[in-house]
Amino acid sequence: MVEYMSASIMITKLYIPTPRPKAVLRPRLTERLNKGFYRKLTLISAPAGYGKTTLVCEWLADCGWPAAWLSLEEGDNELTRFLTCMISSLQTLEENIGEGVLAVLQTPQLPPIESILTALLNEIAAISTPFILVLDDYHATNSKPVDDAMCFLLDHLPAQMHLVMTTREDPSIPLARLRVRDQLTELRAADMRFTLSESEDFLNRIMGLNLSMDIIASLESRTEGWVAGLQLAAISIQGDHDADRLIQSFTGSHHFVLDYLVEEVLQRQPEAVQTFLLRTSILDRLRGSLCDDVMLDPAVSGKKTLMDLERKNLFVVPLDNERRWYRYHHLFADLLRKRLRESPDGSNIEELHKRASNWYENNGFEIEAFRHAVESHDIERTARLLEGKGMPLHLRGAAGISLNWLESLPSAELDARPALWVIYGSALLIAGKLTGVEHKLRAAEVALADAEQDVSVRDLIGLIAATRATLASLVLTGNPDGAERKLQAAEAAMQNTGQVDKTDELVGLIAPTSDVCIRGNQGIENIIVQSRRALSYLRPDNIPVRTAAAWMLGVACQRRGVHSAASEAYNEVVSNSLMMGHQLMAVMAMIGLGQIEEAENRTSSAAECFQEALRLGGDLPLTALREAQLGLERVRKNGIKSNLIEPLSQREIEVLELIAKGLSNKEIGEKLFLALDTVKGHNRRIFEKLQVQRRTEAIARAGELNLFSNTRKPH
Repeated sequence: MVEYMSASIMITKLYIPTPRPKAVLRPRLTERLNKGFYRKLTLISAPAGYGKTTLVCEWLADCGWPAAWLSLEEGDNELTRFLTCMISSLQTLEENIGEGVLAVLQTPQLPPIESILTALLNEIAAISTPFILVLDDYHATNSKPVDDAMCFLLDHLPAQMHLVMTTREDPSIPLARLRVRDQLTELRAADMRFTLSESEDFLNRIMGLNLSMDIIASLESRTEGWVAGLQLAAISIQGDHDADRLIQSFTGSHHFVLDYLVEEVLQRQPEAVQTFLLRTSILDRLRGSLCDDVMLDPAVSGKKTLMDLERKNLFVVPLDNERRWYRYHHLFADLLRKRLRESPDGSNIEELHKRASNWYENNGFEIEAFRHAVESHDIERTARLLEGKGMPLHLRGAAGISLNWLESLPSAELDARPALWVIYGSALLIAGKLTGVEHKLRAAEVALADAEQDVSVRDLIGLIAATRATLASLVLTGNPDGAERKLQAAEAAMQNTGQVDKTDELVGLIAPTSDVCIRGNQGIENIIVQSRRALSYLRPDNIPVRTAAAWMLGVACQRRGVHSAASEAYNEVVSNSLMMGHQLMAVMAMIGLGQIEEAENRTSSAAECFQEALRLGGDLPLTALREAQLGLERVRKNGIKSNLIEPLSQREIEVLELIAKGLSNKEIGEKLFLALDTVKGHNRRIFEKLQVQRRTEAIARAGELNLFSNTRKPH
């Protein structure tokens, strides 16, 4: 089997932060969280430094529910990257959940996202134990596709799953609708701020300051119960115990107070510690060996320093139980970076990022290595990392950060590296910026004109063709009138700038793309030509891109009635998809083969294809298999008999098993955490699919069809 690349996920993103041994317990808040289990979503929305993550960790430690955790960051705003991370988190509870979906996410040509999400939801619904999924720092995604995906998940969320979001700003999901339906528990900044008694507990018991209630009240008032402000104040007071002087210096907003306190904290640290804090502030996550490689100071041990900083409560948060990974408090890190830029080390920041990039690459984290390479301004290194080992990073959930870097490069740098032009066009396509794609591909072809056609160059030519085929497919299946209007508007806007050279480029792009929109036959022919070109140039082991090209060729040839070519292409899709574990694409190609056989009046072989599609589909959502079912119904009417029934979903099989064990509807609902009406609805659909009217008949029919063969057989 040919292996294909997957995005490396930092395992620390999936760790539930360990609660501190000394912490301010907040039962008034955890009780509210406990009361919201029956709702779909718990939203904890407050500015930075209000203890959102700490509260959730305290709650999880005592709530009794298993939990999956995902710490989000800016690079997770790509939908494929987000879903990959989320499934990796769920796999900490159920090892094999979402494996097929992960395979789909690593292919260049994705099926409709709702099909992917439905397949994942069906697997979640099969988990028997209620659980919690925490999306920590959800604001970091800042992505409409991610928000849309979360809306779909919330609309169809299985009863046994409870979603928790911590965020600095409200997500773009229908909160009002969730409130009206009593499906939302909310905690806001007003809820999260420390009360006077919590402030006293923190300052005196946790920080050991023994302050009077007057001073505590003043600090609570000046910080407005802001946990981070109180923590910074406490650390400063620990240094000289002059609380009165400190309080008098508190003026202005939180930002001014924070600037003052960080200054106080940093100035009281030894010079070696200050240097360590500043230089390692470029890192989102800290590990002893990583810090050693960034510092390059044999006199300083990264591991020991991190442990010392944790003991001193200097805004270092452990990310695992073994104390291998840490991070700085977000606000503390922001201010350290600001101070680094202003320090003598400011001229050395690019070198620090290069060292970090080297460490991440050597340890298998290519996307993190790429991010630091971008910051190091080392074009050669960054380009090499972007091109990846076998599959470019932009196809592994890094299209956004790839585009940001490529857009910053002058044309001369891209001309010197034609692969970057190709990746540029492909990344634009993934990002939905269609009008810029063709220009980048043409620039790549110009840069490749005199290059020797070795394996790597031929693969680039194949990727160019595959990208063009995808572009034509997107335009052809979209809204032609809308696409035409957008292209005309873009042309007019560029002409109004008076930039003649850029106008010529845009007009050269608009003309062929508009022709595809207007003349569908030419569009299909373009897809066929480019897909065939892609398959003739792409190397045999470039399985994901070859599969996408073969799929487009199959669809286009089928629409043109060129059935032999379509069948050949679909067969490659099936073979490659099974090799990659890409269940949904294999099913879709098998349905295409069935439709071709049916069109050629080969009803027997058509039925075999449709049945094979249903078999391969397994627990895929019913909508994904509807074409196969309809095909079977048609060929049955033409004299082909089949014992095949409409497939039962995984949940329906679970209900049927419990029926076979003699459980009542109420008992089934309690065991599966389903409402009574939901159980009755499952019963009705089971009876319809099995074409029976009673429970005993359903059990007998299920036995005939061996429906329990892949699950635990009823006694």
